[in-house]
Amino acid sequence: MPTFTEVSQAAYCPRQLYYARRDGDDGPDPQNRRRQRLAFEYDELRDASDAQLRDLPIAHSPGAYRAALDRLAERDDWAALCRPTATDVFLTGKDCRGRVHKLLDTADGTVPTFVSPGTPPERGVWEPQQVRAVAAAKALSWEREMATPHALVEYPTHGVVRTVRLTTRAKAAYRRALRAVRSLDGPPPRLRDSARCRACSYRDRCGVRTRSMRSLLGR
Repeated sequence: MPTFTEVSQAAYCPRQLYYARRDGDDGPDPQNRRRQRLAFEYDELRDASDAQLRDLPIAHSPGAYRAALDRLAERDDWAALCRPTATDVFLTGKDCRGRVHKLLDTADGTVPTFVSPGTPPERGVWEPQQVRAVAAAKALSWEREMATPHALVEYPTHGVVRTVRLTTRAKAAYRRALRAVRSLDGPPPRLRDSARCRACSYRDRCGVRTRSMRSLLGR
């Protein structure tokens, strides 16, 4: 059965999933795990000194980071984010399985969360993370026979939490990724000079050529 990680990788690039399967994907490296750990320390971080925050892998100055957490504390689910019902929970759905970082009991019911060590987009979440969040929400709904209207993606280095609702478009992206995982048989075609290639950790093994900004501008 496909995992949450696999459908997320397939949404990013099916060829990335091929290399991850072939070479073995050990999950986040120690630095990224340290970033993810911040999502379990929100209360303490709001009261941390400048010196303490400078020693942490946050993306902003201490003052700006505390301000971000203050905005985050205005959310209705703030208490649940700080004190989740369960952590590191393995879920098995009808089509997909994997771990979520937190389960939150909220006014809308039980909500799964995924903690990203990276940077959020200006709005919403990145498509691979949306697919992963939908996979988690659907698995939770199937396993516990309950409605799960949305999931969350946390970006703790920025003090940002984004909601992923199970819209028609989001579920369609999940189904496309699921089909890509199931149909994977050998290396898929390379992407053509995509920005995703430049950010991919497998780009050297893949052999895709990416153009420089100078060449893109015709200089």
